[in-house]
Amino acid sequence: MTRADATSSGAVVVLIPANNEAARIAPVIEGAARHLPVLVVDDGSADATAAVAEAAGAQVIRQPENLGKGEALRTGFRRALADGAGAVVTLDADGQHDPAEIPALLAARERTGARLVVGAREFRAMPPARRLANTLGKGVLRWATGREIRDNQSGYRLVDRTLMEAMLASEEPGFGFEVEMIVECVRRRWDIEWVPIRTIYGEETSHINPITHLGRFLTLAWRIRRQGRPGRRPQAPPGRPDGAA
Repeated sequence: MTRADATSSGAVVVLIPANNEAARIAPVIEGAARHLPVLVVDDGSADATAAVAEAAGAQVIRQPENLGKGEALRTGFRRALADGAGAVVTLDADGQHDPAEIPALLAARERTGARLVVGAREFRAMPPARRLANTLGKGVLRWATGREIRDNQSGYRLVDRTLMEAMLASEEPGFGFEVEMIVECVRRRWDIEWVPIRTIYGEETSHINPITHLGRFLTLAWRIRRQGRPGRRPQAPPGRPDGAA
């Protein structure tokens, strides 16, 4: 991806965070490159992820240490913003997201103007353990925000430039970064659009440490709840429209 590629008409770029995905990342890049330029952030891989990604046609940023998915996405956001991109489409490197569905996310943004478009998976098609984790996470986030969230953990997203800029202030290093992205939209009353996507699971091993992830997720949800549900307008005193003094 050259600067000219990214800056033309506020172009959209595919952003793929990757850690030890040399065996699976090439077809993901090749499929995505049929639609958009591809940027891979190699998050401290111990294998040949970076070399395989470059051979498949992606621009690669190497992080020497494994810093977590949140930091990898922020690194990609910074590069995309510096290159003038208008948005990024994020997807996972392990083949769980079908690059052929990229046009559906682009069309949703064009149709609605949403700052965030999320590929919503069908929970019934997930393995039982993941279905339970995602269902519980969805319910906890609904409790914390007061909003119906169709899929808070999907990594298949279109992220508008304005949201990328807002998320650079986040300090979340891991998978909670994607939850914070949804909360930021709710807090700012920015539209979120949900697009049904295929639910694909193979033999890949999740990079999520379930205990650590659960602890961080519950802490984040409790913080959101204590701060007041995002996007809720203050109630006006009796006889006073819109809370005016």
